[in-house]
Amino acid sequence: MLTIGVDVGGTKVAAGLVDEAGTILARTRQRTPSASPVDVEDVIASCVADLRERTPAGAEVEAVGVGAAGFISADRSTVLVAPNLSWRNEPLRQAVSSRVGLPVVVENDANAAAWGEHRFGAGREEKHLVVVTVGTGIGGGIVLDGVLYRGRYGVGAEFGHMRVSESGRRCGCGQHGCWEQYCSGRALLREAREIADVQRAYGKRLLELGGGRPEGIEAPEVTEAAREGDPAALDCFEEVGGWLGQGLAALAAILDPGTFVIGGGVADAGELLLGPARRVFAERLTGTAARPHAQIRLAALGNDAGLVGAADLARHR
Repeated sequence: MLTIGVDVGGTKVAAGLVDEAGTILARTRQRTPSASPVDVEDVIASCVADLRERTPAGAEVEAVGVGAAGFISADRSTVLVAPNLSWRNEPLRQAVSSRVGLPVVVENDANAAAWGEHRFGAGREEKHLVVVTVGTGIGGGIVLDGVLYRGRYGVGAEFGHMRVSESGRRCGCGQHGCWEQYCSGRALLREAREIADVQRAYGKRLLELGGGRPEGIEAPEVTEAAREGDPAALDCFEEVGGWLGQGLAALAAILDPGTFVIGGGVADAGELLLGPARRVFAERLTGTAARPHAQIRLAALGNDAGLVGAADLARHR
């Protein structure tokens, strides 16, 4: 059975024709046209039509899964709110289904990515899985006993807004001290730029990579310097990785998963991030000496996780 997965982002719509093994047989992508829901729905339909034309002879597309960043209703039909797309109570399932003539499932993009890693990626042998994506912010998804956990209202697993500091940094959600303010791409850059600004000798290499200006430093430069062994850059990953481990320990106290899978752009740094995370996780885990520890692994599917996961959720709708 073939299905189509669609990953709707703020700048692009990526789609793929996916088989039952999670293999992407064909791909297409288009620019996200605007904040208009109608325009975006037209682009999704265009991507689906393109992929159906490339379906192997004798095969048919059975359904479409759409992943979008935002709160999705419990029945997986309506986008309650998608800040990057300015959507509010948008009946996306019906809108896309009427255009393409196929059954459609709508899911939060991080939930779709978590399902993709569970079915075909780094968590495929684990029934109790938590996926945390560390990018500009923090997203994630939960699989409990082999079932995607979405919460009573469909908006669970918003890990990035778990409060880790009572009177901490202001977050875009309106609260203070959210986890993603300390563990994210933004947090990594904040650390690097602050070091380069106030400890210029210590942050010399970071400044060089940033063109001599703290504000010129970007995440790839921090990773590059850390891989070179630069102490200041390594300190940045110690800080952010430590906050990652602390948050994972809090999640483990509640969910007790067998495995954490860490994805997102910051996770491309690999052990630079996961090494400190594992150490702090072991230190902060409740009853650490008396209980098994969850494995902490890097995600395997990369940017394809959401697309593949959405397609598989459509298959098992």
